[in-house]
Amino acid sequence: MNIAAHPVAPEEVMAFLDGELAPAEAQAVSAHLDHCAACASLAVRLRGTSESLAQWSVPPAPSNLEESVLAQAIKGTRNPSKPASTAQLSFWNWRLWAVGAGGAVTVVLVVVAFVASMIYSEDRPRAQRPMASMIASQDTAGSAKPQVSNMLIAQEEKQSAASAGVVNLAASADKPLPESRVAGGGGATAAFPAAPAPMITRTVSLIVVVKDFAAARASLDSILLRHRGYAAQLTAATQENAPRSLQASLRIPAPELAAAIAELKTLGRVENESQSGEEVTQQHADLAARLQNSRETEERLRAILTQRTGKIEDVLQVEEEIARVRGEIEQMEAEQQALEHRVEFASVDLQLTEEYKASLGSPSASVSNRIRNAFVAGLHNASETILGIVLFLEEDGPVPLIWLAILGLPVFLLVRRYRRVKAKF
Repeated sequence: MNIAAHPVAPEEVMAFLDGELAPAEAQAVSAHLDHCAACASLAVRLRGTSESLAQWSVPPAPSNLEESVLAQAIKGTRNPSKPASTAQLSFWNWRLWAVGAGGAVTVVLVVVAFVASMIYSEDRPRAQRPMASMIASQDTAGSAKPQVSNMLIAQEEKQSAASAGVVNLAASADKPLPESRVAGGGGATAAFPAAPAPMITRTVSLIVVVKDFAAARASLDSILLRHRGYAAQLTAATQENAPRSLQASLRIPAPELAAAIAELKTLGRVENESQSGEEVTQQHADLAARLQNSRETEERLRAILTQRTGKIEDVLQVEEEIARVRGEIEQMEAEQQALEHRVEFASVDLQLTEEYKASLGSPSASVSNRIRNAFVAGLHNASETILGIVLFLEEDGPVPLIWLAILGLPVFLLVRRYRRVKAKF
């Protein structure tokens, strides 16, 4: 093997010179240095460097070093120097007082502005809130286009400064607060907002057992007519030789509910009665506020559509937004009307059941008619059975025939061959 063909790393050469290699490795490196001129010159340079480092020694410190250091330390403690650029912090420094006062005033202003914004946002009605925030929330949900919201925000910024004060004054002028006299206040009056009447939906359930079903049915119609109610749904069962019954869902005006229930109870014996009410005042107020916001949004979108002229894509986006808002308005109007109707008209679930006494009289149908009907029914069932078999054979019969042809032929050939083989032996 040619040793010169494999160069040696400088680290190995340095380790060889320092005597840190194993005997086998040292012998291999020595043989390589004998045949490689480049590695040999490197070894000479490294040997010179190693000898120089071995001869180097640290000079001793001067004898007066400790005394000079101590003298400089004592001089520094006696005459401490102050940097020229360092500010002197003193109690009477006017710059310190100015910075502190400015910081305190800034913190107070920030806190006051934050509290005022929170109070304003809570007291401001939903119908008067900026439409830009509503459109921005719709953009977040992905239902409105960003271009439409940007146009609305720009228009809102132009109109907010001029219309804010006018709207507040107009609202306060159109809706004055009623005055109520405070008891024990020496005749003084104070203005308090009138509390809105609660909106309550009422539901009543009645089960009444009557003796004369026909008379109770007529009385029910007269009660509905007298109290301006109507039957939203009515189902009557008048089977012969069975108790007659009536199931009805009635709608009665809320002011007439108590009188109507009292008259319905006179129809017979009340077996079960339940009444429930649900207040929907807040739900109606929220619905009205959302409806007002949607209407204002539609008006501003239509104003943008008439005032702005731009790309066809922008116009189409505005028209799509108007159509979406119009659909929401119609849906909320329908919900509002349904809610108000539930408040105006109470729901009464009435069940009338006749006191039935079975009679020992003759059955409704004669024996001959019953026999004839049974015979006709038997013929009808037989014809339906035969027709079902025929239809089954026509629809599902070909399937087993095909499988029989596919599987039967191989089986037949195997049996035939087996018999021939058995006959030979």
